[in-house]
Amino acid sequence: MDSFCCPVCGQALIEYEKRFVCVNNHSFDKAKQGYVNLFMSQQSSLKRHGDDKLMVQSRRDFLKKGYYFRLCEEITSAINSLSKTGGVLIDVGCGEGYYTSQIKEKCSFSDVFGIDISKNALQYAAKDNKEIKFAVASAFSLPFADEFADIILNAFAPCAYDEFFRILKKDGFLVKVVPLSEHLWDLKKVLYENPYKNKPEIKNEELFELVFSKELKYDIHLNDKRDIFNLFTMTPYYYKTSKDDSEKLFELDELVTTVNFAVEIYKRKCKNVRK
Repeated sequence: MDSFCCPVCGQALIEYEKRFVCVNNHSFDKAKQGYVNLFMSQQSSLKRHGDDKLMVQSRRDFLKKGYYFRLCEEITSAINSLSKTGGVLIDVGCGEGYYTSQIKEKCSFSDVFGIDISKNALQYAAKDNKEIKFAVASAFSLPFADEFADIILNAFAPCAYDEFFRILKKDGFLVKVVPLSEHLWDLKKVLYENPYKNKPEIKNEELFELVFSKELKYDIHLNDKRDIFNLFTMTPYYYKTSKDDSEKLFELDELVTTVNFAVEIYKRKCKNVRK
């Protein structure tokens, strides 16, 4: 069965009970939760890779409450509109596996993979989803062979268009979820004197053609201090907001805020478009 590629030599990795090994005898142990770490330290100069424990736990607790369930339904619907029985899906930037597990349950793929740079996130993802193959890796250096995947999901995560193009099959699709301009607008109005709207995502029209886009915009009502805290701390705003501004939010007993997403489907273009 096809699986990951070795991040050292690029050869296929063979999965054993507790490790992955390539023909050149490069070996990668599985963590006790079930994921494998294929991230090479020289790929990044950052000391911290991906979401930390607080962000992961906050997002996990928040998503369990169902606030983004409508978005999850739209994602699985979009993927089901593309997929046939069988095939390979890779969730790049899968986090703790909330969307990945729903795809595995509701869509018909032979193999589902989850990739994230955060070990903290994959500890939860792999523990909860034994039928999905998870690996720590960078989106910009994915441990897969060329033209390996039928569909890539990229939700709220860095988008590595060149790598996505490389590992997608010629008739493959990229499904993206991006925050739109008014996403969490009411949260920002509480925090900041001059809130800013989200900027549009940069697209790559040379490699991918947009074939479908659907906007979701609705209000969520948080009437629990813990839910408000989780929403804030699962976002990058938590680390970019001053202590004084953060305390404005912690004083609230409830919050109604707009969520605003786009679910987009891109078709991989032919190779001859590349320069």
